[in-house]
Amino acid sequence: MACLLPAVLGAQAAPSSPVPKDDKARRPSLSLRAHPMVSFSPARITVTGDLQGGANDYEEFYCPTVEWDWGDGTQSEVRSDCEPFESGKSEIKRRFTTDHVFREGGRYRITLRLKRNDKVVTSANITVQVRAGLRDMSDPY
Repeated sequence: MACLLPAVLGAQAAPSSPVPKDDKARRPSLSLRAHPMVSFSPARITVTGDLQGGANDYEEFYCPTVEWDWGDGTQSEVRSDCEPFESGKSEIKRRFTTDHVFREGGRYRITLRLKRNDKVVTSANITVQVRAGLRDMSDPY
């Protein structure tokens, strides 16, 4: 047994995948919520996207182009003019809120995309239900 001991003590485990040393190694995740989730047309829906987790100076998420796809054939985009990124100093924006009016009844899948240099870095979607309002109903007379 004594002759096996040095070999066992000298053996090293195979390297495993690196363990993140701090929060900077984790990528933020995007979630969406809409209010109201169900409404009658014309419906003004407020949508909020939240970035959760990750470091506040995660470079890939700094100063993104914000693209909303409303699921009704329309899109909107917001680009910001930001200072150059500085690690440890520049902070990512964590909340994106806007609203949209749906004029007709239907189920709409709303998608928020955060882009950097025309590359999508993350996206999330949510579905809302807009029921036909009085304006959508035909006049029986």
